[in-house]
Amino acid sequence: MKNHSRALLGAACLASLAGPVAAAQDAAPASHGPVYVTAPPMDATIEERLMPQLESLLHQLLREKRGMRLDGVPVFDSGDKFLPGKIASGLHYLLLDTPRGDPRLAGYLAGYREIADLTIDDPNDTWGIYYYVSALHALKQAGLLEQAVRPETLARLRQRLDWRSFVDARSLGLLHGLPNNYYGVAFSVARLRYLLGWEDETASRALLKRMLAHYRTYSGKYGFADETDGQGRFDRYSVLLIGEIAQRFIETGMAPTPEVKAWLRKSAELMLARATLTGEGWEYGRSIGTYGETAFLEVLTAAAKLGVLTPRERDMAYALSSRIAARYADFWLNPATGSVNLWDDGRRTDGYRGKHRILGENLSLARQYIYTNALWNGLGYRRAAPSPGYAAWLATLPAARFTWFARGAHDRALLTLRDRGHVIGLPIINGAESQHMHNPYFPIPFAGGMLQGSADADFPQLTPRFALADGSVLMPLAWFRGVAWRREGDRTIVSWRQDAMDRMGGNAPAADKRITVSTRYEFAPGRITRTDVYRAAAPVDLSGVTLEFASFSGDPRGGGAGAVTFGAGEVTGFSATGYDGCTAGPATGKEYRAPTGAFASLVRCTLAGRRLAAPLTLTWSLRYK
Repeated sequence: MKNHSRALLGAACLASLAGPVAAAQDAAPASHGPVYVTAPPMDATIEERLMPQLESLLHQLLREKRGMRLDGVPVFDSGDKFLPGKIASGLHYLLLDTPRGDPRLAGYLAGYREIADLTIDDPNDTWGIYYYVSALHALKQAGLLEQAVRPETLARLRQRLDWRSFVDARSLGLLHGLPNNYYGVAFSVARLRYLLGWEDETASRALLKRMLAHYRTYSGKYGFADETDGQGRFDRYSVLLIGEIAQRFIETGMAPTPEVKAWLRKSAELMLARATLTGEGWEYGRSIGTYGETAFLEVLTAAAKLGVLTPRERDMAYALSSRIAARYADFWLNPATGSVNLWDDGRRTDGYRGKHRILGENLSLARQYIYTNALWNGLGYRRAAPSPGYAAWLATLPAARFTWFARGAHDRALLTLRDRGHVIGLPIINGAESQHMHNPYFPIPFAGGMLQGSADADFPQLTPRFALADGSVLMPLAWFRGVAWRREGDRTIVSWRQDAMDRMGGNAPAADKRITVSTRYEFAPGRITRTDVYRAAAPVDLSGVTLEFASFSGDPRGGGAGAVTFGAGEVTGFSATGYDGCTAGPATGKEYRAPTGAFASLVRCTLAGRRLAAPLTLTWSLRYK
């Protein structure tokens, strides 16, 4: 980041967020956001649009302190247990971005001291500890630490900002069932404490060894991290995690192992295969939306920095990163509030990132854009126009790519399909504890802005839900075997079987073997068809079967038994067979909201109760532009 004086604060800052998007771009549905035929340099977006937005929030914080409200939300009543660390991280950029001779610096240093004292007793866990020690390390490197934090406060921070608060120091085993990415958090904290002179190198080296061993165990030969201990949840974080690990090496001056670089290469290849003109990101699983885009940003930036990309790939990764940054300013930041918008205007995110955490989300997202921009600048891309050959390069990417995550007792994989400008993903995974029942983890096609799930929602999006007469509810969600795929001309065919259904109602998946299913997908240009054949081991009484399709397309019209056409939107038609019929109407209620906006219409197909004795075939097909 470069030091220079800015006058854009307050209302002027908010006006910068409303600046025009890239001059040469095509119109796109609101659910997609802009299409960047050309995009501004990443550094220009960060310095001229994101930094003024961040500065405005930080000035408000310094003025109002615990009384601060953002878009009506009292930010210190959020329950965000990472907030003190996020604040320390955000404020440290204000210090680093102010020239030493600028008279404002003394006031910012005083403000940092005051906020550090104000938040010293607030809960600050795990990620918050990392954010805080990372900021303190950067201030030490800049020669500002002693001026920014009072000695007595720094002594208390040394005690509180400790990896031992969430790791068993004797076994180095994580406590409280934390996900596997917390090994990286623990290592980062220990390494930064060592660099601050707060402890020796013993713990960080031991935690590094433990972190890599855990990644190796739960990524297997394919190199993507299972978010669980072997249950099969492969989502955004499975591809992002190695990017975060690589960044910790970069931040703390350590050389990554060849194994780390090989894992990073796998994630970077998958990200590049999913590049777009819009900068849209990961399309399924939890915590996507803008975090699905920064996942691409963090992985590709680390890959560029560590030299695992070819020069051509690096230029394309920068071109995509510039679009992701422009999209953040154009699509996610709201000039009316001066805040990122993950929650309003029909948008929905998971409860973990609820609006009560609004300040923390602004600060953590800003951090990701600022540090990745600094790395690109260091690679020689400061103010560099993205490659004009990016769109032509996209046209050279494979139409279909199949990525294995795990094979064995159960198979886990991801199909990536490129068609008509869309990147369509078909995840074949197990959402596992807390997520298996949520439709962002269903084995259905996802495509940013066209086919999406709804965070924390369990309506049966494109997946039949069987209600049994005994009160059980079963869905085909978790137990995939015999996964196979092939390409036939311009068609892609994927199939699998499940020897058990997933019984709904519990926090974790439960195998119910009363019904089995064989599934076949066929992807053709502009069309997706799914066929399921359900069989009962012994006759089973059903009280009903329901399937829903929540769509961004509008003006639905009945086109015959089980068929619907749409008068507006990218999905132009939907049909289903094997049901008694389908109805279509507007999608209403907060459940029918996706990360990028509200669904416009809802198709619901139902099958009345009956005894399942013979095989039951259920199909659906959708057409899109």
